[in-house]
Amino acid sequence: MTSVSENPLVIAGVRLGTAAAGIRYQGRDDLAVFELSEGSCCAAMFTRNAFCAAPVIVARKHLASGTATRYLLVNSGNANAGTGPDGLGRAHTTCAALAGLTGCAPEAVLPFSTGVIGEPLPVERLVSGLDPALESLSEDGWNRVARAIMTTDTRPKVASLQAQLGGKRISITGIAKGAGMIRPDMATMLAYVATDACVDAAALDRCLRGAADGSFNAITVDGDTSTNDACMLVATGRAGNPQVGLGSDEFRALFDSICVVCETLAHAIVRDAEGATKFIAVHVREGREKNECRQVAYTVAHSPLVKTAFFASDPNWGRILAAVGRAGLDDLDIDAIHIFLDDVCIVRSGARASGYTEEQGQAVMDRSEVTITIDLGRGNAEACVWTSDLSVEYVKINADYRS
Repeated sequence: MTSVSENPLVIAGVRLGTAAAGIRYQGRDDLAVFELSEGSCCAAMFTRNAFCAAPVIVARKHLASGTATRYLLVNSGNANAGTGPDGLGRAHTTCAALAGLTGCAPEAVLPFSTGVIGEPLPVERLVSGLDPALESLSEDGWNRVARAIMTTDTRPKVASLQAQLGGKRISITGIAKGAGMIRPDMATMLAYVATDACVDAAALDRCLRGAADGSFNAITVDGDTSTNDACMLVATGRAGNPQVGLGSDEFRALFDSICVVCETLAHAIVRDAEGATKFIAVHVREGREKNECRQVAYTVAHSPLVKTAFFASDPNWGRILAAVGRAGLDDLDIDAIHIFLDDVCIVRSGARASGYTEEQGQAVMDRSEVTITIDLGRGNAEACVWTSDLSVEYVKINADYRS
């Protein structure tokens, strides 16, 4: 496997196009179309928010229809969420419009939206952008699409790599958007990953769910799960490798490569978190099971007191200690707990470490990337969650979002 790159590799069987439809933004592309070659295999994950957006409902329905997916249609600037039956109708209309222009069935189109919740999707503007988006289709459109789907993002998020699979070189390219409303549970997060490898449906689905578990479902900026989160994994089968199945020797190699791309994109989302100045890993070890390790990690990562201390570069370790204590673990033995900031032990056996000094803590907190390690002393399980600090700029961005 080669190292991951921000320069996107072409994926045979995928063409991408964009257009400036004026859905909300002026003077920039806000509409994107993915064209998938016949025979492509798709796997998808969506938000768990009960108020899932109209495009999420329609995309799930179209996937369940058994119709082979040929197009992904994405708009930014309007989420088409909280819009009721009218929103569903508008999502169906956009799929039908693209189907009419390309000759496929409406069910072969999966819609995705991101942006402001509760406003009617301007269908006429979106539809008017379909022709120019289709005219711009090309295999090297990944960077343009990565920019077109941005909302409060400050930069596009792209990851790409090559690997050997069954004696053939395969490519994987992914893009994502997201900076706030991030705790995917699958953030306003959208992610699209494609490979030219030949993969059967069951293996592709397992790859996506496993990769998301260690990437998109292990990040949080503010603890808010969006109405529109979605992640797609596409395999076009154009690399010519023997088909990868769950029991094949090549499954692990493919899975590991997809994990690298997804983790890179997930980290890019946290690094671009609205107003963020720090990238923080919360690593919980020695738990009884992975879920309780995640429970502790998320409690720390979601604590406004912890996050604001990091923004201030304040080694106020008591805030971390308090968050661990309120995480809700049964029979927690506080005397067994050790906590570290990078390699500096701040808590040993449930109390301030005897050798710890404020100067040591300050030296770590002055860094832009910090790892909090929490040893629970009750088992062998572990989990890691990635998050950011909470800044004044985060409040400003979200206070002004609709203005």
